[in-house]
Amino acid sequence: MTVANRDTDVTRYSRQDVLRILHLHTRQIQAWERAGLISPKDTYSFEELGQFRILRDLQANTRISAKSIRASVDAMQRVAGMSNPLLEATAVRRGSRLSFRHAGAIVDPITQQLAFDFETSPSRQLQVVKPESLNPMQRTAELQEMFLRAVRLEEQPATIPEAIELYEAILETQPRHAPSLINLGTIHYNMRHFEKAEDLYRQATIADPEYALAFFDLGNVLDEMQQLTEATLAYQRAVALVPQYADAHYNLALAYERQGQKRRALRHWLTYVRLDPVGPWASHARDQARKILKSEKLSIVSRRGRLVKAAG
Repeated sequence: MTVANRDTDVTRYSRQDVLRILHLHTRQIQAWERAGLISPKDTYSFEELGQFRILRDLQANTRISAKSIRASVDAMQRVAGMSNPLLEATAVRRGSRLSFRHAGAIVDPITQQLAFDFETSPSRQLQVVKPESLNPMQRTAELQEMFLRAVRLEEQPATIPEAIELYEAILETQPRHAPSLINLGTIHYNMRHFEKAEDLYRQATIADPEYALAFFDLGNVLDEMQQLTEATLAYQRAVALVPQYADAHYNLALAYERQGQKRRALRHWLTYVRLDPVGPWASHARDQARKILKSEKLSIVSRRGRLVKAAG
């Protein structure tokens, strides 16, 4: 395992650190580099690690391409004078494009249209993070800063209790903050507090019904709890929201196989291989697909949906 480098007491993360911490594939980083969303480097700062996390979540929860994200980021830099909109504002999908929560409004930087942001309206004043005198933009920035601190605290076992406290403080202020619900759920999942993790993941799916990552993580914890039917439904929802979500296809294929539904599993094994064709998981998916095709070779489906042996 690669150890994070240190330069003048500032933690640096190697490429392998980023892949390990955020569960990314090399091809994802390469795609973001080609789009100009991330600069190719040997090591990355904590701020850049936060940007990787944001891009990962955007990829998991939207159908917006890296090229389109880059266009929205560039437009936001021009409109709002931000150096890095992905960190200085909150990215949200509206329609087919990326918009940003900024200064109490949702901004589509390409059309320069504004929509009132009810999540940061005065009727939902933030009570915990900072004094009431803070304006909506300052409150949003403070929440983001707290969130990034909590992410950093998650990385070391000794500081996980502090991370839990920060996430809980965010959720006291903004109970529908889906990323905090997800991250806190994952902490409890790793601690094998599966019922607590399930509750937090379910809250995330309610807070943002288009959050594919929330349904994926919900499926994982339900699988651990031997609730395979419900886990399958959660994975189905994840791939319905984001058809290119490779890991969700992989886990859905496993779930179908465990329920004896090999033909349904086959579709998702093949989809996974198409989406992520390189590496040990792709090799396993190919092997499973070959086994299913071999076992089903002498079978056909009758009009009533039953498997029967083919003649000859």
